[in-house]
Amino acid sequence: MTAGTAAQESMATGAGAALTRIGRVLRRRDFRWWFGSQVLGASGGATQAVALSWLVLQSTGNAFWLSVATVCSWGPMLVLSPWAGSLVDRHNRRRILLVTQSLLLVSSVTLGVLAATSGLPLWIMLGMSLLAGVVTSVDSPARQVYIVDLVGKEGVASAVGLWEVVINSSRVLGPALGGLLLATSGPAGCFLANGLTFLAPLLVLWRLQTESNKTPSNETPSNETLVRPPKQPGAIRSGLRYAWRTPAVRACLPMAAAGGMLFNMGIALTPLATRALHLGGGGYGALMAMFGVGALPGALLAAGTSAPTGARVLTLCVATGASVLLVAWSPALILTFAAMALTGFASIWFIATANTLVQLRTEPGMLGRVMGLWSMALPGTTTLTGFLISGVGESLGARAGFSCSGVALLLSALLGRRALADRG
Repeated sequence: MTAGTAAQESMATGAGAALTRIGRVLRRRDFRWWFGSQVLGASGGATQAVALSWLVLQSTGNAFWLSVATVCSWGPMLVLSPWAGSLVDRHNRRRILLVTQSLLLVSSVTLGVLAATSGLPLWIMLGMSLLAGVVTSVDSPARQVYIVDLVGKEGVASAVGLWEVVINSSRVLGPALGGLLLATSGPAGCFLANGLTFLAPLLVLWRLQTESNKTPSNETPSNETLVRPPKQPGAIRSGLRYAWRTPAVRACLPMAAAGGMLFNMGIALTPLATRALHLGGGGYGALMAMFGVGALPGALLAAGTSAPTGARVLTLCVATGASVLLVAWSPALILTFAAMALTGFASIWFIATANTLVQLRTEPGMLGRVMGLWSMALPGTTTLTGFLISGVGESLGARAGFSCSGVALLLSALLGRRALADRG
């Protein structure tokens, strides 16, 4: 057998094992229903974001208010996520999600009705964005911990990887649908379409809740019947102390914040494409598409991988940082596009793997608080790092602005190298 043949057989075996792991998770009926319902929800959120940004800009004529709307949407996650994580640890995740998904549905429908009838003044748009941000600060850690309830820790890697497939598909489908609806039915159509996407998750949650109440007494109790610990003073502080004392969590949270600087594409990539690379709208869209082309196999690799190691997370963090710098400073445009695909591949594999590692290294009673901190890091900190990227870009140039996330990723890898340099 030649070396080439052996390598091909090894790759085929690895691919087969990865598909087996993904298939094993998708064979779980409850997870399959929940996963399918999330495909629509992720795209709906991106669709609404298109309409809201367009309306804010049309009503004010000032891009500053777009930044204010972003702060209203994501700022609550930066402030409230530790408290939200504590809430998730103490209460049933499914019931929390029934409340949060219902509130988000009402918020979207309200925006749609107002846009179609009396109009949307700026203060209502900002207020509803703030309300949705508060609800999302609870919804996000609840969704992440609920995945563990559905698949168990042995299926977390595949579940998180599949979720990244959904997220990256939504980055393409959501804005495309938003643009189509905006042109045909106006902003109201975008808001109402987003509201409809919450119906599927709510139906799934309601059905699973109804079925869990029928669990025979001799079976293992579901998440619906598990007793949650009572509220304890200092729960948030204990979560922060736990995150600091757990090496993998302490190392991965700064990496997540650094990764968020990259995923904030509207701030990081737009100036690079227009000012440094001198591309039009088509070129900017092509760069985004190349990121998505690379991101899909990266997410599938994460989904098909067994339990990750700290060393793998560290390697992928460095690879992502290096690829970001290659995009920013590549001397040829064709190399920039290739590096963008590489960045999508490495970054999604990295962030999904880091997320999985954090969940696997966290005690069950602390998982909500830790995932609340994860939500605070990504995407919560983007409300702050966006100003950093803009400031660097304005003072040192668009290439330097885009480089911020690459430098931050490499620095976070350097800081976390000892905590993650394990082989287990």
